[in-house]
Amino acid sequence: MFHIPEQLKSGYTRLLQQRDIPQHSHNTYLKWLRFYLDFCNKYHHAAVHRSALPLFTKKLHEKNQTSSQQKQASHAINIYYAMVNKDPIHGKLKQAVIPYKKAAEKLPDTLTPEKAAWEQIYTDLDAAIKVRHYSPKTYKTYAGWTRKFQVFTNQKAPETLIGQDIKAYLNHLAVKQRVAASTQNQALNALVFLFRHILKKHPAHLDGIVWAKRRPYIPVVLSREEFDAILQHLSDPYDLVVKLLYGCGLRLFECLQLRICHLNFDAMILTIHDGKGQKDRTVPLPELILSELKNQLGRVYNLHKKDLASGYDGVFMFAAFEKKSPNASKEFIWQWLFPAKALTVVPETDARKRYHLHSTHVQKALRKAVYKAKITKRATSHTFRHSFASHLLQANYDIRTIQELMGHSDLRTTMKYTHTVKSKTIKEVRSPLDFSREFSLSSDNTTKDP
Repeated sequence: MFHIPEQLKSGYTRLLQQRDIPQHSHNTYLKWLRFYLDFCNKYHHAAVHRSALPLFTKKLHEKNQTSSQQKQASHAINIYYAMVNKDPIHGKLKQAVIPYKKAAEKLPDTLTPEKAAWEQIYTDLDAAIKVRHYSPKTYKTYAGWTRKFQVFTNQKAPETLIGQDIKAYLNHLAVKQRVAASTQNQALNALVFLFRHILKKHPAHLDGIVWAKRRPYIPVVLSREEFDAILQHLSDPYDLVVKLLYGCGLRLFECLQLRICHLNFDAMILTIHDGKGQKDRTVPLPELILSELKNQLGRVYNLHKKDLASGYDGVFMFAAFEKKSPNASKEFIWQWLFPAKALTVVPETDARKRYHLHSTHVQKALRKAVYKAKITKRATSHTFRHSFASHLLQANYDIRTIQELMGHSDLRTTMKYTHTVKSKTIKEVRSPLDFSREFSLSSDNTTKDP
């Protein structure tokens, strides 16, 4: 995050006082200014040009900021413009922002053809991701790498890009930034998608591009004692989330996106819809947490009654189901198993909807619990999923059964857990014929009359 220079900060605060901005709002205005400067620094916009403000406001809209927050942010930035462009009094403050903005990369007041072409690239990328029903996180990742690639090529016209540009960028990541192999391959995935589906470049443009070789990875696995120690430092509802992660082998987003209708207490199964790769699967419900799950349902029911009484607009639904069944979002069966504490206001419609518990809250609580439990392993939310598979394998469950429970498409993905459990090796080599003979003798002995 960009830090506001002290000279700029003090001058901006004085101007807030002159404009009769309430004292309690000063920190908020400074926050918007810091976000704006960080945005300009990250995307190489000239902070003193008013052309950057619409782009910043658009970014706030994408971040689900409310219309009132966007207006307040615009007001804060307009005060900044008035300050830095007023030469007689604030000429020195103008110089304070030059080092970070990179004057050579100033944007003109009107978009250049190259800039307009790149804006169209992001629009097409968004459409291509949605047509393929990929996750919104996929668009965020691909758009992020595309923007970095755009900056690396000095905003070169998209139609002039060739495979050599990708090679140069990958070399930059590997040699200069020394990124991990998985990060390098992620960038390559994004750029290959850009070339094939957005730029419509022939595969010949991608010849000679190599994938980074990933090193073998052995997952971190917790013992049952370590799992119990972590649970002691987790409060409601985070303890139940972690119990489901370990007890059912769920990914974090799969757990947080559970709805009431996904629980089947009669059959004692949990259904995961739209897991990784948009695959569905079922896993057995742990009997040990049955009462806790029912108590959680009671809390959700009470919260749902209050929401209905307050006139809220329901929970966030998936795809076009909300248009097909507009009243479903207010039905109890579609409520989140782990609802967020506060309602979310949708900027376009001002609708008050409820989202599920945010992943960052769970991760923050888990980090504190791991620290307090004095665990010496790098334990994250995904570690419980690794522990689920490893402990089943250790209990001699069939590996293909574990593959189905984990939702893996390839058995080789599940095979990595064979390295996390102890193996018992018999070093004495014997003939299988002897095994058969011993088996037959033992069978004869068991069939003899006493």
